[in-house]
Amino acid sequence: MDLTVVAYIVYLLIAVALTVWVARTLSRNGRIFLADVLHGNEKLAEAVNHLLVVGFYLVNFGFVALYLSQDHAVLDARALFEALSVKLGVVLLVLGVMHLGNVYVLNKIRRRGVMEREQVPPVGPQGWTAAPKAGPWAPPAPQG
Repeated sequence: MDLTVVAYIVYLLIAVALTVWVARTLSRNGRIFLADVLHGNEKLAEAVNHLLVVGFYLVNFGFVALYLSQDHAVLDARALFEALSVKLGVVLLVLGVMHLGNVYVLNKIRRRGVMEREQVPPVGPQGWTAAPKAGPWAPPAPQG
């Protein structure tokens, strides 16, 4: 078997395993964050979490597949390790960027929700407040 094919097989196995591990980790730990972002709506948080995981898989597996091709033949063990390190390094960087992008967007949504909650007064209006009575500290009443 050609070492280039070995490089492809090892790359696919490691890249797929890393993608699945990262997706499961983000899904498991992101549920709490999503529940907070979505004001405790657990069903909606679970649905959004699942959609994010599916999108994460699609984008990353698509990238792994597109990045599979090798420009030159792998002739020895050194070239095999170099090719794998470059390819897996780029896959890891893409996974990291995808993760940071998700966290950034969700944090923006969370901040917007917190701002909306803070704008609503905790107690409704009780009526009106009477104007202060004239006194030594108040300006004189207009004469006319």
